[in-house]
Amino acid sequence: MNIDEYILTHSDPEGDYLYRLWRATNIYTIHGRMASGHLQGRLLRMLVHMIRPQHILEVGTFSGYSAISMAEGLEGDGHLWTFEINDEMEDFTRKWIEESPVADRITFLIGDAITGAPQLGIEFDMVFIDGDKRTYVETYEMAMQLLRPGGFILADNTLWDGHVVDHHYDNDHQTQGIERFNDHVAADPRVEKVILPMRDGLTLIRKIPH
Repeated sequence: MNIDEYILTHSDPEGDYLYRLWRATNIYTIHGRMASGHLQGRLLRMLVHMIRPQHILEVGTFSGYSAISMAEGLEGDGHLWTFEINDEMEDFTRKWIEESPVADRITFLIGDAITGAPQLGIEFDMVFIDGDKRTYVETYEMAMQLLRPGGFILADNTLWDGHVVDHHYDNDHQTQGIERFNDHVAADPRVEKVILPMRDGLTLIRKIPH
């Protein structure tokens, strides 16, 4: 047993529905590894339990794994709005979300969250950023405008498979986007932040109340 297997066997199971979604994502989509998966899914659910948000915004639905994981942790009338800019994912993802046990807690939207989310007129308690890496800074600034003081932003892929410290990838636009985002957040006096070296990097950000 390796360390990853050990971690998973000593963490809560993801459940049959999410396991089947993860399998289907890897079989039927080109970039299956983009799905959050067992460990990150359980962490997202736990963080929702800890933060206890009423309104969650997700930027980058992909196959719906992370949305369903977070929705599992919602309490009361808590709700999650998730945006996916790639309309080619709609048929696959909408089916899995609408047939999930938490379908009534999720609103799935096709479109650009940077322009679409502000039109919802909602103040969010928590935002999960996992969309286009090239526009992470723009997504972050949009999220900060919609986030309540004391609210949290979670940003995925912030170590980008180690490319952020590998100069062989300096000309890659997605790597540049992540590096720009990391530098931007690190210098932002409005927030507290910490990067977890989990999977591909997960940054936890708290908007400081004033």
